[in-house]
Amino acid sequence: MKRTSRDIRIANRFEVLRRIIGAPMVSRQQIAHDTGLSLATAANLIGELLELGLLVEVGYQDSGGGRPRGVVSVNPAGGALVGIDVAETYVHVDLFDAGLGVLASVEEELHPTENRPEQVVAHIASAVGAAFASAGVDPERVLGVGVSVPGQVDREGGVSVYAPNWDWHDVPLRNLLAGSLDLPLYLDNPLRACVVAELWFGAGRGRDDVVVVNLGTGVGAGLAFGGALYRGATNSAGEWGHTTLVVDGRLCHCGSRGCVETYVGAPGIMQTLRDLAPSSPLLHPEDQTATIEALAAGVAAGDPVAAKVVTETARYLGVAVADLVNLVNPEVIVLSSWVAARLGEALLSEVRAVVAQHALSRPLAATEITLCRIPGNPVSLGAATFALKRFLAGIGTTAGGLIRQR
Repeated sequence: MKRTSRDIRIANRFEVLRRIIGAPMVSRQQIAHDTGLSLATAANLIGELLELGLLVEVGYQDSGGGRPRGVVSVNPAGGALVGIDVAETYVHVDLFDAGLGVLASVEEELHPTENRPEQVVAHIASAVGAAFASAGVDPERVLGVGVSVPGQVDREGGVSVYAPNWDWHDVPLRNLLAGSLDLPLYLDNPLRACVVAELWFGAGRGRDDVVVVNLGTGVGAGLAFGGALYRGATNSAGEWGHTTLVVDGRLCHCGSRGCVETYVGAPGIMQTLRDLAPSSPLLHPEDQTATIEALAAGVAAGDPVAAKVVTETARYLGVAVADLVNLVNPEVIVLSSWVAARLGEALLSEVRAVVAQHALSRPLAATEITLCRIPGNPVSLGAATFALKRFLAGIGTTAGGLIRQR
């Protein structure tokens, strides 16, 4: 689809702000250099962001003999953003300032039986309200709310198209949330959110071809090519967790057998533990989080059963990651989300060893495999950036200047 001049302006506005966020101060000339925009275009876009209150002038810097250059920075008081990570076992809410600094964090547990849309919506509303109360932020200051939900998402329609672990089909989640949250809402998927967080703040910053492997209850691979998020034709790219790893293997929630997810997602890891040691005290049959935490503690303590489970998990994961190396030829693969965070370096080192056995040597030599190093929750951070982009896309113009459209 051909992009209009408005589309290009929105993308440039977003890219300029992205370059400034995280930098203590930056000149218009530097932004023009970093983005490839003309100085006049960069200055014009920065002027718009100043008018919106998202940036502030913070002084001057020496230009090396010419006139001093004015420098700008993000204005943390320019508004607030909400990022929400809805997973199968929890709802995590982060409230951010305009520079994506965390103001408050709230997490509520989701019990296995709490998988109906109205139950999830109630937890989201409760956690958002608690975050506002904790930070003392007026909801009127909120520029937007980004909501990440697992599975396939129609981001324009605000619909959870298919969430296999909950058996959700075409749930109008944005409309359901609007009944509790009178705020601009943006719906997307954790694979997309994780990639954007890594491109802005993590291992993907300054890199073109990036894969983020999301390891939680569900499993997927977020993709970025040429430094830009890749969505696919129906916003479904990255469903690597539902590619076949073992022919006629374990039954998956999607209805197929032998999916990657059934071996390296949290329930799959629990099944591996059951297969190896069904009476192990490490196994908490109804609690994914407690089981993964027990395995992590067991590995650290030298427990042979825990070590064997992690080795088996890494064997499956390493083969599937090697496929990504061969297929995508990325610069970096990031192991992200809560399972990767808890199993940490023990899982990472085993995965690297298995990948080395199965990936082609040339693409592997160019690929770094690492853990997510972003402090806090990368999914909620990425979701907040989606809300920020949607806010910038909603800015209109009048003869008198810019207007915010809600």
